Amino acid sequence: MRKLPPLNAIRAFEAAARHESFTAAASELCVTVTAISHQVRQLEAILGRKLFERSGRAVVLTAEGHAVFPLLRDGFDRMASAFAAIRPPAGGDAITVSTTRAFAERWLMPRLAHFNAAFPSVVVHIDATEDARTPGTEGIDLAVRYGRIDRAGEAAVLFNDRYIAVAASTICPPGSRLAIDEFRSRSLLAFRWKNAALDSPAWSAWLAGVDHDLGRDFRISWYSEEPLALHAAERGLGPLLCSDALVDEQLRQGTLRRLDGPALPGFAYRLVEAPDGVRRKSVIAFVDWMRAEAAAFRSGPEPVMTQAA
Repeated sequence: MRKLPPLNAIRAFEAAARHESFTAAASELCVTVTAISHQVRQLEAILGRKLFERSGRAVVLTAEGHAVFPLLRDGFDRMASAFAAIRPPAGGDAITVSTTRAFAERWLMPRLAHFNAAFPSVVVHIDATEDARTPGTEGIDLAVRYGRIDRAGEAAVLFNDRYIAVAASTICPPGSRLAIDEFRSRSLLAFRWKNAALDSPAWSAWLAGVDHDLGRDFRISWYSEEPLALHAAERGLGPLLCSDALVDEQLRQGTLRRLDGPALPGFAYRLVEAPDGVRRKSVIAFVDWMRAEAAAFRSGPEPVMTQAA
């Protein structure tokens, strides 16, 4: 048999260490603050080590507390994953996918009806945020991340994107090809990246690859959010340099058109699953579906720079 301290004492310590608060731990475990304090003291007595330094209402982990806390936290996370994998979900199975707002809105949602039709019993929750959620915690089952990858992460890559210049069909002059000089009267659209670690493809790099009047400068209108810049382009406020993955549907519908110019290399969209987690059938099904959709997207014909019908 394993020699373990009382599980209630372990739970009390893990919750208090995670929240850095006896009060928050008591609220989570539905007990009194006094009970949490008693259980932590009981654990300290059994171990013969002090786990918290107490200063008024504040509690800070000691060196011994810091050493044991991550192991206990990971152990409780694994137990939760194990029981979640076999617990019958209420009202059918459900998964939560975390990704950026732009990817959720522009690439995932237009395709999600295909998944719903194939797996009607699975409910998909979308957590659209610029924060990097960690699968296996915060109720997240799967994440789609965007950025650079190393060789160790290549197996998780869905696809790499390219940056192209697009404009609303309503402001495009007639003709089979669209030159950037046709848009001198409008501002070029751009958005500020939230991830400072990535060097976003810039208009200067794109303009270096096309013939244009070097004697005249372009104005640039900046947007704080990528989705805002995409909506501005669709409303005819000017051309936008953006990921081809985020305008695929609009290019094929003809509401946006591609300008004559280069496709700059972008970054990778990749899947991130819970580490060492038990893979539920619904998560496996969604991952397989995402890979199939990504393969179809990249194997299809690249939108050409021709006049919209």
